[in-house]
Amino acid sequence: MSLEELRKEMGEMTFFGYEKLGRLVGVAGWQKVKDVTLIRHAYVLPDHQRRGIGTELLNHIIRASKTPQILVGTWKAATWAISFYEKHGFKLLPNTDELLRNYWTVPDRQIELSVVLGTTKPP
Repeated sequence: MSLEELRKEMGEMTFFGYEKLGRLVGVAGWQKVKDVTLIRHAYVLPDHQRRGIGTELLNHIIRASKTPQILVGTWKAATWAISFYEKHGFKLLPNTDELLRNYWTVPDRQIELSVVLGTTKPP
C-alpha cells in the first residue's frame, strides 16, 4: 500500500495507538461500514508481540464499536492472525467473497486469497 493510499484510508477510519514507555508499539484502526464495524488495521511491533497488546487493541475496538457485528479480513496464509482472532471469539465466516465485496473495496485477487472472521458484540 502506498503512503497516499494509507493516508486516504486513515481519513476514513478511526486510528489509535498503544504506547509503552513513550514508544508507539501498536496501532489499530476501525471503520463503520453500513451495519458493521470493520477492523481495518492492527499491528504490534514484533518485539512487543505476545504481551497482551494486541488483545488490548482488539478489546478497545470492541468496546468502541457502535454496531452489533465486527468483521476482520485477513490473508488465508496469515494463520497467526486467524488464530489470534479465533482465540478472541471470532469465527471464520463461510460467505467470505460476499462479505469482502459488500464491505471492502479490494481487487478480485485479494478476495481469492482472503478470509473474513466475525464476532457479535455482547450487549
